[in-house]
Amino acid sequence: MALKVHHLRPAPGAKTPKTRKGRGEASKGKTSGRGTKGTRARNKVPAAFEGGQMPLHMRVPKLKGFTNPNTVTFQVVNVAALQKLFPQGGQITVADLVAAGAVRKGQPVKVLGQGDISVAVQVTANAFSSTAQEKISAAGGNIDKI
Repeated sequence: MALKVHHLRPAPGAKTPKTRKGRGEASKGKTSGRGTKGTRARNKVPAAFEGGQMPLHMRVPKLKGFTNPNTVTFQVVNVAALQKLFPQGGQITVADLVAAGAVRKGQPVKVLGQGDISVAVQVTANAFSSTAQEKISAAGGNIDKI
């Protein structure tokens, strides 16, 4: 005889009837599995209820605003620092700035225009301010964005 879907039955003892709590003294009547007395015996209590203590969600400070996870924080180098670190001019990359101790490795670098520069430099960085671009170009150098 072939096995058919309409012949399938659960194993004996696998299915027990639902217990109807609080319906008389015979089975789970009286306290209905809630123990004796106490707050939770009488009614439902929210999971976050702390017995009258100020709840955690009200204890923590309400901080304003939020932190944008997509913001880019640049390490800044001014043109005056370029003049001081590289008085001979020439090619300047992010690796050169790291070696000179001007910035840390692994973070984007932006060149700002504070101070003066008089040597021609070819600067490679992630970003440049408009004043830095003008000052480097005026000194005979050029910029290259990564």
